[in-house]
Amino acid sequence: MKDKKIIVTGVIIFIVLVTFPFWYNRGKAAPAPELVLTDKAKAAKVCVRSTDYMQAEHMQLLDVWREAVVRNGERIYVSPDGKEYNMSLSNTCLDCHSNKTEFCDRCHDYSSVQPYCWECHIDDKLKEKS
Repeated sequence: MKDKKIIVTGVIIFIVLVTFPFWYNRGKAAPAPELVLTDKAKAAKVCVRSTDYMQAEHMQLLDVWREAVVRNGERIYVSPDGKEYNMSLSNTCLDCHSNKTEFCDRCHDYSSVQPYCWECHIDDKLKEKS
């Protein structure tokens, strides 16, 4: 194995290049975006679920809603506190969080997520500007 030094050097360079983003940032992420709530959302004070739950699990909740509405024809969601909501992104969620750019897009851009919600649920304000 005359090439042992070259192979070891190549492996070390590979490991350094692959791990570079991790040790360069040392776990420091950009600060989380500040969400801008509409007056209606501020006045409601309560969402369908708790703020912590919605920040972490809103997509799973919307998937459950989509399945229940489209496949089972169910329209009413009962939250853990017993309050009933219409299972609708357009009429329930976007009623309070109507500024998509200031609310939805900030977190989705920060997380580099491109949800497919907007393929069906068109933002009317953006549609009117086009």
